Amino acid sequence: MSYALAMIQNHPAPSGQPELLAECIAACFDCAQACTACADACLSEEMVAELRTCIRTDQDCADVCLATGRVLSRGAGETTATAVRSLVEACRDACRACAAECEQHAEMHEHCRICAEACRRCVEACEAVLASLG
Repeated sequence: MSYALAMIQNHPAPSGQPELLAECIAACFDCAQACTACADACLSEEMVAELRTCIRTDQDCADVCLATGRVLSRGAGETTATAVRSLVEACRDACRACAAECEQHAEMHEHCRICAEACRRCVEACEAVLASLG
């Protein structure tokens, strides 16, 4: 059992679907790490100037994923439900954009392939949470 799931299940204010929420939290943090590492790897490539958009997209996606993972870790009270939905939608959109950008370089750079995979997983997790919110 993940720490995220354990914390959600033991929180005094229960969440509707703890497994979905825990999976999304994990996907957000995994994606943030992959995007941060991918941006750094891009900076080490000889063709760094050609990877500027990828680096910026990685960094933006990492920041949005971190924020989303942190907010979801706190739970969604009734007063913040709209903001949580908006944040999860923004995370999904940032991950889609990052996956699309990294996929352009995936054949040449393994780190971009891995990052795109992490982004796609996060998109799926965000979509599952959004569907559960109704």
